[in-house]
Amino acid sequence: MEHQADGESFRVLFVCTGNTCRSPLAEAIAHREIEALGWKHAEVRSAGVAAAEGEPASEGAVRAGERHGLDLSRHRASPLTRELVDAADLILAMGPSHVARVVELGGEGKAALLGDFAEGEEGLGGEGVPDPFGGDDEAYERVYEALFDLVDRALRRLEPILEP
Repeated sequence: MEHQADGESFRVLFVCTGNTCRSPLAEAIAHREIEALGWKHAEVRSAGVAAAEGEPASEGAVRAGERHGLDLSRHRASPLTRELVDAADLILAMGPSHVARVVELGGEGKAALLGDFAEGEEGLGGEGVPDPFGGDDEAYERVYEALFDLVDRALRRLEPILEP
């Protein structure tokens, strides 16, 4: 990863299955953190390997976000495409199967499990972030807490290249 001194944005893409729970929460958390850090050359998006275009965030994700001051009401799911993979500088996936799909779409070398990247590892050794889809509010809360920690640590790894 190189410093973005040329003014071009560094693009981070979060990927999960349906782009209605985990990756939208991670995207919203990252947006808030990036804004608080004052990073002007960072962009964040999310997508799903099996997303139905335009689906809203799940009700559980919306409620989890609201409890923490995040608004997911306008989120609409985006399918993972080769174009999104090509445009991203770093792709952080929720599970190993998501990383595999990113690699199939040409993202080898810029994709990692969110947990591995947050820990400073580039491999596929982790288990990933559990999918709360269909679970109760407690399941979504546990996922939010895990994502908050992992996204924070991932962004700290990017600080040397993105800080103003």
